[in-house]
Amino acid sequence: MIPGIPATAAQLALPAPLLPPESTQQAVGYPSLFLLVALGALVPVVPTGALVSSAAVVAFHQTAPYALLFVFLVASLAAFVGDVTLYWLGRRGVRSKNGSRRLSALRERAAPDRLEQAQEKLARHGVAVLVLSRLVPAGRIPVMLACLLARMGLRSFMRGDAPACLAWAATYGLIGILGGSLFAEPWQGVLAAVALTVLVSGAPGVWRRLRRIGARREA
Repeated sequence: MIPGIPATAAQLALPAPLLPPESTQQAVGYPSLFLLVALGALVPVVPTGALVSSAAVVAFHQTAPYALLFVFLVASLAAFVGDVTLYWLGRRGVRSKNGSRRLSALRERAAPDRLEQAQEKLARHGVAVLVLSRLVPAGRIPVMLACLLARMGLRSFMRGDAPACLAWAATYGLIGILGGSLFAEPWQGVLAAVALTVLVSGAPGVWRRLRRIGARREA
C-alpha cells in the first residue's frame, strides 16, 4: 500500500509508462524499417542511412541474439527492392518514345559532370561500379542513370545492385554499432549514429565544393 493513499486507490493506480517489450518493438520496427528504406530508394528526401544506423543502435541494446542480423537483412532487402523498382520505372521511360516523369526526375537529380564520370566508370568496370555507387554520397543516381542510358538489362543491374545493397547496409549498420557502443542509453547512441551518418555522407560534398572554390581562386 502506498503511504497517504487508500488501498483501493493504490490498487487502481496505473503503472508508470514503460517501453514496449522487445517482441513488440521488433514486430513494428522491422516492417517500418523496410518500408522507409524502400521508400527512400525512390524518394531522396528520406535519410535511409540514418534510419539503418538508428535501427542498428536499438538492436545493439536489445537482448535478442539476432537483432542486428535482422536489421542488416531487412535494410539490404529493402534497398534492393527500392533500387530495382526505380530502375524498372526508369527502363520504361528509356523504351518509351516520349520518356517518363521518373526518367526526367533521375536526369534532374544527376549533375552532368557526375553522370559523365559514371558513364566512364561503367564503360571501364561494368556492373562492378554499382557497388561503390551506393557507398559514395550522391553516387547512386548518376550510376543508375548511366546504366539506363547504356540500356543495361534488369537482370544485369540486379546482379550488380545486390552486393551494393549488402555493402551499404553493412556500412551504416557498423556506424550504428559504433554509436551504440559509445553510450549506455539507446537514444544517445541514436544521436551519435545520426551525427556520424551526416558526417560520412556530407563530408565528400563539402570537400568537392572546397576544391571548386580553390580552383576558381587559382584561375
